[in-house]
Amino acid sequence: MAEPLVVLDGVNKYFGDLHVLKDINLTVAPGEVVVVIGPSGSGKSTLCRAINRLETIESGTITIDGEELPQEGKALARLRSDVGMVFQAFNLFAHKTILQNVTLGPMKVRGVKKAGAQQRAKELLERVGVAHQAAKYPAQLSGGQQQRVAIARSLAMDPKIMLFDEPTSALDPEMINEVLDVMVELAESGMTMIVVTHEMGFARKAAHRVVFMADGEIVETAEPEEFFTNPQSERAKDFLGKILTH
Repeated sequence: MAEPLVVLDGVNKYFGDLHVLKDINLTVAPGEVVVVIGPSGSGKSTLCRAINRLETIESGTITIDGEELPQEGKALARLRSDVGMVFQAFNLFAHKTILQNVTLGPMKVRGVKKAGAQQRAKELLERVGVAHQAAKYPAQLSGGQQQRVAIARSLAMDPKIMLFDEPTSALDPEMINEVLDVMVELAESGMTMIVVTHEMGFARKAAHRVVFMADGEIVETAEPEEFFTNPQSERAKDFLGKILTH
């Protein structure tokens, strides 16, 4: 068995008096796709953001590829560059072209030469289906196209793992599938992924494991088929009953 790529051990997080992550233990193996689902306010996004230290934690440890997440400084920046993050909002640089958005990180952080960065960026934009938009600016693209650019931008850093925090929740319904299709392809290519999402179809199709959270805790974890057909906890049954009947 390969060493786990991500390990959360006894992770706790508070916002003031609110205990948003309660003793979270989670291990993700290389190449594994873990989909985190649960009701709003269950701590899913906080968990995702803690893994690259966009949220600090009060106690416990988070280890990525054998290295404990540093507090700050250069070591954190280095480790963060190994962890791709795709947000709800696309967070693209509005004043840079699509091609520049994708080449910036590799050139600045990884020291890749411009020609090499551009070549790789074009390949990635091709992969996510927006190569023909390379010279445009983010505002000229649809939301679905912008989110696919954001995925390409993360991939350009050659991350060890990709985090997705509700990547389709800001999109119009007709654009959701074009982003999910890219994510499915990514999952099938062997990328290690942690995905917070409301898209149960994606969870069923691409996840190796579903992690169900409620009230800041991991309530249960199972393979998708098992989880959706035979949830073990009342919380999961209740949650699935509400969303799968619509």
